[in-house]
Amino acid sequence: MKDLIFLGGPMGVGKTTAARLLRDKLAPAAFLDGDWCWDMAPFVVNEENKAMVLGNIAHLLRAFLDNSGFEAVVFCWVMDHDGIIQSLLDRLPGQGFRLWSVSLTASPEELRRRVERDVAAGLRRPGAAEASLARLPLYEKMDTIKLDVTSLTPAETAEALFRLVRGGRKGEDHNAE
Repeated sequence: MKDLIFLGGPMGVGKTTAARLLRDKLAPAAFLDGDWCWDMAPFVVNEENKAMVLGNIAHLLRAFLDNSGFEAVVFCWVMDHDGIIQSLLDRLPGQGFRLWSVSLTASPEELRRRVERDVAAGLRRPGAAEASLARLPLYEKMDTIKLDVTSLTPAETAEALFRLVRGGRKGEDHNAE
């Protein structure tokens, strides 16, 4: 059975970098960043676009899960409430996989440092730190595995995730219908 790893967390916590490294450690594996499905100008959040993005993500996840060349699929996105995860899972009927739903968190000070470093490098817009920090408490309420990455490098984060998926802990089975 394939592993599907959902990697959530606030903007700037290190999801994308860790997810790419994890993909390489789990190879043969595929990687999908949910932000790719939101890459539009102007960036408009409305019900039509949200439905389109969720549909696009589910389509790509199904394709990766159906592909016999992959043993794992790593998906990262700002999933800050359980409803997002459930909405995606509802769009994957008939797929058999073990789900690992992990939220990356960090101390507010470290998260601010990371996001402000990205802003200084031109990777994020001014004000991104406040937006990210506002969402940080939402992850504590979620029904996910929590991984505090405050003192971890991206490589250490990927290694911790790899040990979780390939270690003794069991993911949540989603059997094909």
